[in-house]
Amino acid sequence: MSRVLPGRRWRPAALGGAVLALLAGFLVVTGVTAAAADPLISQGRPATASSVENAGTPAAAAVDGNTGTRWSSTFSVPQWVQVDLGTTATVSRVVLNWEAAYATAFTVQTSANGTTWATVHTTTNGTGGVQDLTVTGSGRYVRVNATAKATGYGVSLWEFQVYGSTGATGGCGTTNAAQGRPATASSTQSAVFPASAAVDGSTGTRWSSAAADPQWLSVDLGSTQSICGVTLQWEAAYGRAFQVQTSTDNATWTSIYSTTTGTGGTQVLTVTGSGRYVRVYGTARGTAYGYSLWEFQIRTGSGGPTNPPTDPPPTDPPPGGTVRLLSYNKPAVASTSQNDGACWECTPARAFDNDPASRWATAANTGWVDPGWIYVDLGATAGITQVVLQWDPAFARSYQIQVSPNASTWTTIYSTTTGAGFKETLNVTGTGRYVRMYGTARSSTYGYSLWEFKVYGTGGNPTAPPAMPPDPTFPANRLVWSDEFNGPAGSKPDASKWTIDPGTGQNNEIQYYTNNNNANMDGAGSLVIEARRETAGGRDYTSHRMNTGNKFHVQYGRIEARVKVPKGNGLWPAFWMMGADFLTGRPWPYNGEIDIMEVLGRNTLEGYSTLHAPAYNGGAGYGQKYPAPGGVDLANDYHVWAVEWDSKGMTFKLDGTTVFVASKATVEATRGPWVFDHPFYVILNLAVGGDFPGPVDGTTPFPSRMLVDYVRVYQN
Repeated sequence: MSRVLPGRRWRPAALGGAVLALLAGFLVVTGVTAAAADPLISQGRPATASSVENAGTPAAAAVDGNTGTRWSSTFSVPQWVQVDLGTTATVSRVVLNWEAAYATAFTVQTSANGTTWATVHTTTNGTGGVQDLTVTGSGRYVRVNATAKATGYGVSLWEFQVYGSTGATGGCGTTNAAQGRPATASSTQSAVFPASAAVDGSTGTRWSSAAADPQWLSVDLGSTQSICGVTLQWEAAYGRAFQVQTSTDNATWTSIYSTTTGTGGTQVLTVTGSGRYVRVYGTARGTAYGYSLWEFQIRTGSGGPTNPPTDPPPTDPPPGGTVRLLSYNKPAVASTSQNDGACWECTPARAFDNDPASRWATAANTGWVDPGWIYVDLGATAGITQVVLQWDPAFARSYQIQVSPNASTWTTIYSTTTGAGFKETLNVTGTGRYVRMYGTARSSTYGYSLWEFKVYGTGGNPTAPPAMPPDPTFPANRLVWSDEFNGPAGSKPDASKWTIDPGTGQNNEIQYYTNNNNANMDGAGSLVIEARRETAGGRDYTSHRMNTGNKFHVQYGRIEARVKVPKGNGLWPAFWMMGADFLTGRPWPYNGEIDIMEVLGRNTLEGYSTLHAPAYNGGAGYGQKYPAPGGVDLANDYHVWAVEWDSKGMTFKLDGTTVFVASKATVEATRGPWVFDHPFYVILNLAVGGDFPGPVDGTTPFPSRMLVDYVRVYQN
């Protein structure tokens, strides 16, 4: 939930010494959203409207897949917003996610030409909120035409979703095959705008290039695939002339689309080609700035994978009984190191502590220069077979791996001028007591920074790192902890299992969490967490939050809860976990956060599962928004949310259906270090208001109740 418990303070993470403010919002993914039968066909398509309230509420915001952006009209009726599906489609379902300024009377219409309209739904008693409409019709254009409004403002939609099927796709899938895949670029404006931001599924992060021509952005799909569609969501700095190109080897390129009259905005392109690599190659900018993409999406002829493919990474550590991690907790020396408010105690030792949430960085005052270096003393002569570098966004574009018998005379065993950052696993051959990363060209104006620098081989004088617990085998079936909430009506949560956590929330939430006043057993086998409109702690609303900190911690297994969520604008139920080292002083997000379930009361047809870490958190967290399986309303009954977690990653499930997969290898290769291989504790809470769920209003029911049938943890 990207929230910090009362009494704890946290410091924003830094990128190569530059402070990056941590966002309090959440990732909204544009990749996978589907109806029970037909796919979503409107997302990212061109949209127009009768009017807009201002430049910050354009028509495109209603079809961008982001429930934090909206279209809003001027303060009169009639008003309309329409989407161009690109080809004639059979429309089966329309979902309207209204902002507080909703329409009481409106029609949903289809058209073949954008001029003559046929009505497929009409109402004169619209209630706002989320309206899920079953319709029957066909057309290239679909619009909502509002004729009466509920407030003194105009009409406003967070999202306008059209589901159906098109006859012109020719088997082209709807899944974004580029999401989460490794991406590279000709340049970046700064470390804040990396190539990976264009394929992370978040329309709140972007890649931005240097202000020169030409520039390119490339994504590796992992295998050769048939490419049939590309969507480019440009920032204001767009490409006037550009090509979309494919390659099988990342060297020879074939153009499958070309234009000299690009207009920016969202461009949905139908293309034909094949390749493992796909890139946008810009030759003329639309502005004086560089090129910038919020999202670069690719659709494949096979429909694309349900989850991004993950190439098998080089074995880490390498195979062989005599090969060991040689660098753990060994003495280290660097050209400079940073120790200030932006990167506290970022000393050389941090790169060798086997802790992916701590890092070394060169000093901001003297170290943001070339060359920059760091080396480790292995304690004795060793045979080096592999080096693993987990870079911060301040990475080396050109560097060498060197070995030495005396830390004075160095021999190069690996060299590159095309370093891509993130995780680089290098199979090398060399002999020496000392191993050095020697950077000669930085990727940005910042310095050099490594979360982890691991050296594997034989010999040396290694110290074994702490042993990890064994991976569970799923389905795990040994119950190791649970609370069934079977107490008598009115009884409180079991104090031997739960710590009550009173106080105010984060993210501009408006509730006060009371000291156990808002939680009771219902006598029928459920815990009731109740949000009320009442004054306490200086707030006008109260609710409840509790956790298992210092009473139950777990690393790996299946963690699940059966929950019935409340419906209503501004309500925010959650089932989540925090790294247990938070309780001993490590600040968020360095401890890691696992959001197993979040639902927004304004739209209980979908849920969220998200990971937060130093390199991806808040609005840039690594996660997924997904529809409820079968299109059900999650507020109408109990549902089981679960995460199956081991050393290779996490699989999130809702009622047994996989809704999101977080592969450790993919995250390390595309987003940053994986900080989830340590104990976590469980949290349940119901928040009110704030940046993510939005405000409560006159339709929000109080009291509102989150019902928890059980929480269970399984291992083998």
